[in-house]
Amino acid sequence: MPYRKDRPRRGVYKKTRPSKKALAPTPKATPPIDHNGLYPYLLRFSEWAAMSGNSPTTVKSREQVLRRFIAWCDERGLDDPNTITRPMLERYQAYLYHYRKANGDPLSPGSQHALLAPVKAFFKWLVQQNYLLHNPASELVLPKQIRGLPPAILTVEEVDQLIHLPDTDTPYGIRDRAILETLYSTGIRRMELVNLSVYDIDAARKTLLVRQGKGRKDRLLPLGERALHWIDRYRQDARPRLLTHEDDRTLFLTDYGEPWHKNRLSDLVRKYLHHAQIDKPGACHLFRHAMATHMLENGADIRYIQQMLGHSDLSTTQIYTQVSIQKLRDIHAATHPARLEKATETDQLTAK
Repeated sequence: MPYRKDRPRRGVYKKTRPSKKALAPTPKATPPIDHNGLYPYLLRFSEWAAMSGNSPTTVKSREQVLRRFIAWCDERGLDDPNTITRPMLERYQAYLYHYRKANGDPLSPGSQHALLAPVKAFFKWLVQQNYLLHNPASELVLPKQIRGLPPAILTVEEVDQLIHLPDTDTPYGIRDRAILETLYSTGIRRMELVNLSVYDIDAARKTLLVRQGKGRKDRLLPLGERALHWIDRYRQDARPRLLTHEDDRTLFLTDYGEPWHKNRLSDLVRKYLHHAQIDKPGACHLFRHAMATHMLENGADIRYIQQMLGHSDLSTTQIYTQVSIQKLRDIHAATHPARLEKATETDQLTAK
């Protein structure tokens, strides 16, 4: 076969070098959103919050709050973040201030703050992601959060009455007794109790491990002898009888063998409050308040209470020093000139 110049020789290939333009990395711009409203932005914000390390509970609660805000915007034809200005956000803040719940009560300053803080975070994110050039929520002043006293505190006698109500001849009663004992012994939040695993109870060390509590923090807590006894009895006698599905090692199970939901747990505690005829607002948190107050009244240091409750700021725990009145009452009775420990005969005659 004759050699042709236009045909490469066998085994010889032309070497080509990629152009500099081909080697240069392609910049990744924030993809535009083809939308009819603010919801696509909300979905990306929730995804970003989850990737940033926020807990699923935080992501879900923020999304619920922002859906309420977006519904308010939709009613007014605000379907683009670029059309939302600071005066419009102030109108939304005024709407929350004048809003009335089903019972006619206004939203507390704390509730208003909780409904506005995610809105500020949302608009801050929109600017960071270059969806907005200016943040209309940057100078929005949120309502001041008031650290009020707990609305009610259970006495030691009331706690004792409550924890003895469950019928411990049934697996359900044993479970309920173990739940109430755990709430009072440790003061953990209801979601922390719902998320407990059987592996989180160390009977040998008499401890309970809270995994990923509020703020995604773990903490190890002492567990009282009485609470440990009822948890052990529940694990041995009641939990196997409640288990109906594949065992995921969740500690406390419902009547249907499922993990508890926080609202159903509150309903359980309210049921016992009703049976005990204790008319105090609250449910699971009543045991948390009671634990902190009773330990303080018996001489516990405030910093130990802070560790038990999982507060990052001591000022949050110090509210219980205002509720712990027993020591102040004793000092008042011992030092105040008008102690009036017993009315005198003259006082009784004067009263008549």
